[in-house]
Amino acid sequence: MAVSGEDEAHRARVGKGTERPEDLPPAGGPIGVDRTFAFVDLSGFTAFIEEEGIAAAVHLLALFRLGASEVTARRGVRVAKWLGDGAMIVGVQTGPTVAAVAELMARVGATSRLQLRAGVSRGDVILFQGDDYIGRAVNIAARLCDVAGPGEMLATEAVADEAPGWVCELDTRSVELRGVGQVDGVRALCLAEDVTLPPVPVTDGAPG
Repeated sequence: MAVSGEDEAHRARVGKGTERPEDLPPAGGPIGVDRTFAFVDLSGFTAFIEEEGIAAAVHLLALFRLGASEVTARRGVRVAKWLGDGAMIVGVQTGPTVAAVAELMARVGATSRLQLRAGVSRGDVILFQGDDYIGRAVNIAARLCDVAGPGEMLATEAVADEAPGWVCELDTRSVELRGVGQVDGVRALCLAEDVTLPPVPVTDGAPG
């Protein structure tokens, strides 16, 4: 069946937040959205607790969460969930999401003996009850984080293609992800060497 230009325009808007009121589902109902997902966590945090003690671990975790909140806010993305020593970051656009993760990883690596690892993916998912994302893109991002090494950001090909110019590609690989299967074209990304990190203003919520 032929698709009219009006129908194509309608489909392009679905899940973007710009739909006509009559095109939206009932309030509170599940909807399909296109989002970029990043999972990050502090590599080696469990060992850090055992070696340095609870007080040092709590201080490091507070600094990580403060930094993640500030970097994501400045990039226009958000921390959707805190996951112990990690976080789930969600963005409407891919470029700012990758930028936030790359900057956060560099800042953590420059100020802590631990490094972040990250996985990033993008795709259509179900937004359920306003704050829960369900779908393959979420699973891929989480599993990419699981297999990333310290200081590594692993991203799908589509995500890497939209990364900012100051984020470099180190290599391309195929990875086997638990519960997902083999994913080809995965890119390892990092901050370019000529990028500098200016100080981030300390807010009142900073740990002492």
